[in-house]
Amino acid sequence: MKFENTAVYNIDNALRGMRNPLSSWERSDSVWRGGEFIVGDADMTLAKKLIAGGTEHRKFLRQIFVSVDITAPLYWWSEFDTYKVGTAANSTSTMHTLAKASITPDLFERDEPPVEGDAEYWRDLCNRLEELRQKYNETKNYAYFRALKQRLPAAFMQKRTVSLNYEVVLNMLRQRRTHKLREWSRDFIAWTETLPYHGLLE
Repeated sequence: MKFENTAVYNIDNALRGMRNPLSSWERSDSVWRGGEFIVGDADMTLAKKLIAGGTEHRKFLRQIFVSVDITAPLYWWSEFDTYKVGTAANSTSTMHTLAKASITPDLFERDEPPVEGDAEYWRDLCNRLEELRQKYNETKNYAYFRALKQRLPAAFMQKRTVSLNYEVVLNMLRQRRTHKLREWSRDFIAWTETLPYHGLLE
């Protein structure tokens, strides 16, 4: 699983808006310095207080936007897809690309160390899928393409460019921190810790 090209936007505007309810803008101590936005102690204290107050008080988190390229197995994406509010994703297409390149074990999420018989399983599976792919390309018989799609395991890696916000990330963290899948409990958690001001996500 990979997280690439992470970008976070609009923290400055979100924190300014955070102070709108009490018109306390003069208490803001965040500044732009050398092209970097530095969140001040007073703003961080207020932000954490509002976050602890619940979703109705932490609306500013919905205005901190994140974009990231995630490459993950289909079984992880099926769980990610439960988060439909506040997210958008544009994925690579198996319909358009699956038949174009050789099918090899590196296209799938595989554990290290492998379980017994893993190497043989992936070798045999990839050989069978590659055979279907080649037959489809040779004959253009759609039945071979359907068979290829139907036999593609959930470990197949797919890349999506995802847009979400800090409120969504916070909800994911709280719901998935102790998840059985290491893609959530290890990989996703580790990625969130690289986000700027991840203290807002605690």
